[in-house]
Amino acid sequence: MSRKPMRIGILGSGLMGAKLGTIFARAGHEVVFSYARTEQKLKTLARRAGANARAGALAEAAREADALLLAVHWSRVDDVLKQAGDLSGKVIVSCSLPMNKDDTRLVVARTSSGAEALAKKVRKAAVVSTFGTVPSEVLFDVFAAKRRRRRRPSLLHCGDDPDAKDVAARLIRDAGFEPVDAGPLRIARYLEPFTLAMAQLAYEGDEGPAIAYRIERFGRKGRR
Repeated sequence: MSRKPMRIGILGSGLMGAKLGTIFARAGHEVVFSYARTEQKLKTLARRAGANARAGALAEAAREADALLLAVHWSRVDDVLKQAGDLSGKVIVSCSLPMNKDDTRLVVARTSSGAEALAKKVRKAAVVSTFGTVPSEVLFDVFAAKRRRRRRPSLLHCGDDPDAKDVAARLIRDAGFEPVDAGPLRIARYLEPFTLAMAQLAYEGDEGPAIAYRIERFGRKGRR
């Protein structure tokens, strides 16, 4: 895959969108921040992210992007997709968890997932589910440590399109994590509840929310 900078549209200006957009810009990608209550918030995010970032309308961010980061509350997804327009051929990297309005339960679970529901809404785009399994509070620390840590924390991702998964894996590495391919998009049925388990550790524990995980394999490949 080409290592030239990608154009990345950030759909959402909350904690995940703001921090990942900043990280992608500082990693050398061209980033457009979009979808906030005020244009000034987007301009502030872009200024803080550096020279590779700017603010823009959601449709503009989507139209010009090589990849899109969907980082909004589940209740906002339909509005974002409506404003984005035609997403045919786009790679959508989603960290939006399918929670109800008061964030007390998953509204899509067990026999499907938010990522699969999203894929049905954008049938001509390629959806990859990732970034949701770590809290936003750890993102800058992981990015800052990526050159001095030999063993990076893991980040699970899943999707049905191999090329889209390659794009997601590149962004995961650029953010300082080691990508772990968990399989097809239906595996989001397990990753999304895992996100809630990570949130429990991050926000209900006594050691703070800056937490990540690492998956290690033992034994020789193929040995039973």
